[in-house]
Amino acid sequence: MVLTRSFVRAKRPCTDGFRWFVRQFGEGGNYQAMLDEMVAAGRVGDACWLLEQFGPTDELRVVDAIEADAIVFAGTLEVRGGVDVDGVLRVGRSLQAGGGVRAGGEVRIGADLRVAGGVRAEAGVHVGGDLRADWGVDCVGELRCDGDLRTGWDLRCGARLVVAGNAFVGLDLLADEGVRCARGLQAGADIRVADTLRAGQGIAAGGSIHAGLHLEAGWGIKAGGVIAAAGAIRAGESLVAGEAIRAGAGYGVFAGLDVQMAAWEASARVSAPQRPAGLMSGWWAGPAAY
Repeated sequence: MVLTRSFVRAKRPCTDGFRWFVRQFGEGGNYQAMLDEMVAAGRVGDACWLLEQFGPTDELRVVDAIEADAIVFAGTLEVRGGVDVDGVLRVGRSLQAGGGVRAGGEVRIGADLRVAGGVRAEAGVHVGGDLRADWGVDCVGELRCDGDLRTGWDLRCGARLVVAGNAFVGLDLLADEGVRCARGLQAGADIRVADTLRAGQGIAAGGSIHAGLHLEAGWGIKAGGVIAAAGAIRAGESLVAGEAIRAGAGYGVFAGLDVQMAAWEASARVSAPQRPAGLMSGWWAGPAAY
């Protein structure tokens, strides 16, 4: 893909950036070669701007490993080993790595991110498709996934977590802000969220579920341990806990919000060793059978 001087000028670049572009490339040149040269010259912000303006390409680059100050690539990257980037990691389409991925800056992937190891980012992560990491994901900033998310180990997020599809976490899910999952959310161990936790479908955890504010699910909520929130607990269908169900002081526990009252005994059961204080709706069924 070739970009001309007039194409770039039509996007209204900043004066300094366009002057540098003209000095370096004259009347234009190959799109990806321009991105590579901008990054090599330390103009990573200009490279990201160019990618935002002209979008991804179908170019495929296959390499053994990546160790760089920054990466801005418009197509798909396939890396046989690991990726270690001190700054920004920006890929227009997909990134597949046979090892781990570490970035000292923002990670932004246009389509899928598939990693045989773990993902560590010192800033935010935005994946435009599915995110799959065979190990864990540790993100200092916001983590946003526009598809399904799956990790083999822990998922730790230092800010908000937003998933447009389903989320499956092999062990613990820990988030320092709120979590919003458009479909189902499942964790093999504990789910601990500092703010509100919302899922459009069900929430399940092998351990306990703790929400720093409200806990809401369009379907049911199930935990091997405690289901607890500092605010209200709301489920469209059933609530099942191996230990206890606890809402915050002055808040209620609601089950069966999306079920007719006549069907509560079958589809809006509330099961725990003790009846929850503040149970406002649903069918109290006593201790769950595990």
